[in-house]
Amino acid sequence: MQKIIPCLWFNGKVQEALDFYTSIFKNSKVSDITRYGEAHPQLAGDILVARFELDGQEFMILNGGPGFPFTEAISLSITCKTQEEIDFYWNALLADGGKENQCGWLKDKFGLSWQVSPIEIEAMLKDKNTKKASNVMMAMMQMVKIDLNVLKEAYAQG
Repeated sequence: MQKIIPCLWFNGKVQEALDFYTSIFKNSKVSDITRYGEAHPQLAGDILVARFELDGQEFMILNGGPGFPFTEAISLSITCKTQEEIDFYWNALLADGGKENQCGWLKDKFGLSWQVSPIEIEAMLKDKNTKKASNVMMAMMQMVKIDLNVLKEAYAQG
């Protein structure tokens, strides 16, 4: 059992979000749904809270209304092994209205921020050879979607 479970505050479209996210990530499922009851007649039957997993990571989603929209202050990070994996998640999360951002960041169609990056980037940026690390950082700062080969070339030039 996961002790800490991120809760995502949504303003409607909860079922659409659950379907969208669980279709992208393997080993994903919706595990529990609680619906609004008669105490809220305008929302009765709509999803209030749901628990779901994305690739084994547990989340909650709350249909809480318009009070708290997503910002970049929190993002979900996807660590990828290959460029193909980066491309898959990048394209899937941008589908139907997402927006690209700099350095491997994007917002999906619901406004939730994601970072899609290769697993190697952390080691490259922590390299004791500061020239290599700097080259990688400079290359990444010029990217929208991360290009692993360009990062590897920048790293090799250090």
